[in-house]
Parts: sequence; C-alpha cells; structure tokens
Amino acid sequence: MKCNINVFLMLGFAVQAFGCSKKNDAGGNVTTTGNTHVYYVAANGQESNKGTIDAPFQTINNALSRTIPGDTVIVRGGVYSEKVVFPKSGVMDKYITLKAYHGETPVIDGSAFSVNGREALITIDKAKFIVVDGFEIRNFKTATGDPKAIMVEGGSDYITVKNNTIYGIDYTQLPLNGGGNAILVIGNTSDPVTNITVTGNTIHDCKTGYGENLTINGYVDGFTVTNNTIYNAQNIGIDAAGGYAANSDPALNYARNGIISGNTLYNIESKRGPLGGHGAIGIYVDGGRNVIVEKNRVSVTDRGIGAVSETNGFPTDHVTIRNNLVYNCWCAGIYMGGYLNYTGAGTSNSAVVNNTLYNNNQALGAFGEIEGEISIREDCTNNVIKNNIIYGGAADMFIHKYTNSGSGNIIDYNLYYTTGAAQWTWNGISYTSYSAWMTAINGDANSTNGVAPLFINTSTPDFHLQSSSVARNSGQVISEAVNGNTDFDNKQRIVNKQISKGAYQ
Repeated sequence: MKCNINVFLMLGFAVQAFGCSKKNDAGGNVTTTGNTHVYYVAANGQESNKGTIDAPFQTINNALSRTIPGDTVIVRGGVYSEKVVFPKSGVMDKYITLKAYHGETPVIDGSAFSVNGREALITIDKAKFIVVDGFEIRNFKTATGDPKAIMVEGGSDYITVKNNTIYGIDYTQLPLNGGGNAILVIGNTSDPVTNITVTGNTIHDCKTGYGENLTINGYVDGFTVTNNTIYNAQNIGIDAAGGYAANSDPALNYARNGIISGNTLYNIESKRGPLGGHGAIGIYVDGGRNVIVEKNRVSVTDRGIGAVSETNGFPTDHVTIRNNLVYNCWCAGIYMGGYLNYTGAGTSNSAVVNNTLYNNNQALGAFGEIEGEISIREDCTNNVIKNNIIYGGAADMFIHKYTNSGSGNIIDYNLYYTTGAAQWTWNGISYTSYSAWMTAINGDANSTNGVAPLFINTSTPDFHLQSSSVARNSGQVISEAVNGNTDFDNKQRIVNKQISKGAYQ
C-alpha cells in the first residue's frame, strides 16, 4: 500500500475530529452512536460489567476485545497493570480509538512485568485504522529484554499515536548488548507499515541503551512525526533508519517518505547513560530516504541533526533539512555522510537549507577536533548547503569537510559569523581566510562573512531577525519543494520572490 502524504494528513485531521456522543441507554447498555459503540474502562470496574460509564470494565484488553470498526474505548484515570494488544482493525473512516477520558490521565504501568524479548506495553501488530490517545505509559524495565512503551509492526496501516506521555522505559543491562525504545514503528514484513502519525507525545527520562527514543525502522512507507517533545535522554531522540535487522529483504529495509516536523528535543546526551562521549543525536536520518526534517527546535544534544549512513549499501538519500533551530549542542549542529573509516554509503541528493545554527561545538569530537557547525563526513555526493545562518562561538568551525571523498556538493548563500576566529575545513585542510576557503571549494561566492545576523536575543534565545539584518531577503530561492512553503513560524517562506537566510522569513 503506497502512501499519499496529502491524503494522509487529511485523514489525520479527520481522526482528531472523530468522536462518539456519550449517551447512556436507559437500560444500562453500551453507549451507541449509529452502528458503533463506546466502551468505558475504570480501575475499579468489573470484567463482568457491560462497559457503560456507570458499569465500566476493569481492563483495557477486555474492552478492546469487544470492539468493531468505529468503536471507541474510553479509559478513566487510574493505574492499569496490563500489556495492551489490539486484537482487531478498524476500516477507512471507522477507526478503533483507545483514548483517555476527558480531563483524566489513565496510566499503563509496567512495574509488575518482566520483559520477554522485544515486547511493549501497547502493541499494534497487523492492525489498521487505530488511534491511541492521551495515556501515561511508564516503568517497563529490564536487564535482559527489549522494552518498548508503544510498538507498531507487522504491516500495520493508518495508525495514530498522539498526546501520550512516556517515561521509565529502561534497558539496564551492563555491559550494553541491546536497547529499548519509547515508541518503535518497525516494518518487519513484506507488507509495508504505512500512514503512520506520531504527534503531540512527550518522552522523557528513558534509558534506551543502544536504542532510540522514537524510532521508525525498516519497511515503513509514509510517516509523520510532529510536535513531539523529547528530553533527558541518553541516546538518539528521533531516528528514521535503514540497513539494520528490521526487515530480512534488503530492498525493503529502510524508512521512506516521511516528515519529521515541529518537534522539540533537548538534554539528549550520552553522558546520561553508559555510552558516554558525545554520540547522542537529536534527530537522525540513518539510511532513510525521501525524508523532510523541518521546523524542529534542537538544543543541548551531543549533535543536533544528522543525515548519515552507518550501514554499507544503505545511503541516506533525498533528505531535506530546512527551517530548523539548532543551538548550544556539544558537537556538530548538522552533520552528513558516512562515519570515518567505518561506512561507505554516505549521503546523497540532499539539502541543508534555511537553518539557524548557533553556538554548537562546545566540546571536541572523537578525534580531538572541532566537528563544525555543519560537518561533512565520508561519501557526500550532490548535496546542497544554502541559506543557512551559521553563528559560531569563540572556538568554532563553520563547515568541516573531513576527507576528499564525495563530489558535486554545492555550498553558497550562507551567512557566517563568529565571536572568535573564522574557520573552515575542506578535504581535511583548514582555512581562516574566507577568500582562501572560496578558492578551495571553487564556490560560495554569494555568502556573507563576518557580519552579525542581528538576532533579537541570543540569551532568551530568540533567533528572529532584526529589521536591519543583512540576512533578510538575501538568500537564494531554489524551489518551494526544497525551501518549503512556510518558515519556522509557519509564515510564508518565499515573499515577493525573495527568501531570508536562517529559519525565519
């Protein structure tokens, strides 16, 4: 099943508006609207009840077992100690919805459970047209298994996971031999997982080991990850991945056709866990293809945003990183390519445009080097880096291309400013002169160097541009497909055929 993103977004809106009227039958029967039902669950309910608001079930699984397409299960506040599994599917325009009672917070707690292999507190497997809305999911911990809060797999389609709070999903084995995830969407069959919406969730204080907090992996074709908040993490925040063991067919084994937008990520640092160092990334596209990463706010992470390939044979391709704010990260703000002396797939046909990068590279990289506000590693080919504001700190590097691998990369129309000495590196050779840098790369003649962008306030921070900023209307309009229609504030990105540098128009 192929994904039409526009239709998908329309469906997502319809899901948010979907609801059933709450009318109690005089005889105490299940609430009905048309041919659909509303079942209620409460921690003090009884399994022998009828599932009405006055006679609720005790367990979520009991209520789900009774659903048909179009039904809603509403869960009252309280703590539920169960592993929830969706046994049935909805159909188009008739989702099966599992949601919190208005104004109350039901908690799915895993404290009482062991973890047997890869296992979740909410599992959606081979199911379609499902909504999970408004739960607190917590305390699923193991030293041996592979814990998840929510897992979507088995070719599931049209799944919406929204407005949930997840914490305490902990993989605690030492030394590390695996990891967990707060949310895992995994395409592990020949039938793709499609039309996935993950929005408005908060994930914090999870111990994921080698795993990530929010992961899209394998044969996932069509996803949106929007307006989530992830913080206090010890490894990657959001990952759209390919090339790992998710799918047995290499031709299918990568995430594709996705949007990662409007998310806020901070305090994502390897030092918070056993990995140590500075390897935790805010947003990571690793072997994914046709992915847009836009309008995200990433700060105090080891690295900000990556379009990188860790696995040979699985390039990161056609990724657009635009209109993001990346600031105060320990190492690189945005980085691309294969890892040095490790992989050769690299990053190709991608664009890094209209981002605002500020004061990253506060620590040295793995080789004792300054990684660069934009870091270019192995095998980067036919990429575009334009219209970015790159504001360095006292000891920083604007762009760092490590080796002479890759070709066809175009860099231009950026704004470079630093409170210290200007630095660039191309093919391993460093430059402090802008004219020498332009000669080395045979380009970048239209960028601005040494002029402050005049942000409103870097302490708050507020990276909007003052009216007299040289960054205003001085970028290059590439196309709406590359630059996007709207800026970080969702205001028109291209005005009177002009575009500003940085994330704000």
